[in-house]
Amino acid sequence: MYKIISSILFTTTVGFFFLLIFGSSTVNANHSWGNYHWARTGNPFNLRLGDNVSLAWDSYLNTSSSDWSISSVLDTSIVAGGTNARRCRPTNGRVEVCNYRYGRNGWLGLAQIWVNNGHIYQGVVKANDTYFNTSTYNTSAWKNLVMCQEIGHTLGLDHQDEIFENPPLGTCMDYSSDPVPNQHPNQHDYDQLDLIYSHLDSLTTAKSTLRRAFALGEFPNRSDWGKLLKDNGRIALFERDFGGGHKLFTYIIWDQK
Repeated sequence: MYKIISSILFTTTVGFFFLLIFGSSTVNANHSWGNYHWARTGNPFNLRLGDNVSLAWDSYLNTSSSDWSISSVLDTSIVAGGTNARRCRPTNGRVEVCNYRYGRNGWLGLAQIWVNNGHIYQGVVKANDTYFNTSTYNTSAWKNLVMCQEIGHTLGLDHQDEIFENPPLGTCMDYSSDPVPNQHPNQHDYDQLDLIYSHLDSLTTAKSTLRRAFALGEFPNRSDWGKLLKDNGRIALFERDFGGGHKLFTYIIWDQK
């Protein structure tokens, strides 16, 4: 009897410490973007990133794609772009990634996702060379942070921290005044992806599946983005509701000067 009780206590204790050591970060992951996710019938699923960036941005797109593919639930693959960088129109079933001189409109980077009843079915990432061509932002650190963060948003991730003056967390999903430590995802990001994609769906949106008429569209200007949900002067989130469960979300990184 004593041996049985001891065995139970040992097993329970080991399991408890295993949870503390290996499961705590997953349990505490809490930066999903409204629980929006790509529908898929199995993990890992493949998300295509359309390459509409210039040669100067190719290495940053490659780095971000490799970084996010470390996740156990998804892989990203870079494919030929389906649009031109200036217009950066979305393509159903994937994310189009672009850079261009979009003008002094206030934003450094932009991510957009189109959702249908909670499922992402297309996305866009834009890097604004009007600002990246300046001495402030023309650095590897800033380009890695913005590319990594905006792609992270199209996966369903929110920021880990939005207080600009806080010490860097060592993840591109943290926006701070020092981009150097924040150029790549960290384990907390991968843990959150595990949570977001812990269940499977009966359909797949990471392919061209929905009606093209609704899927195509351009919403490049602030007046197109709909209702402002939050804006702390550093980042902003907008929502445009088309009805019938169709919504567009736009995440903005503002120029900090």
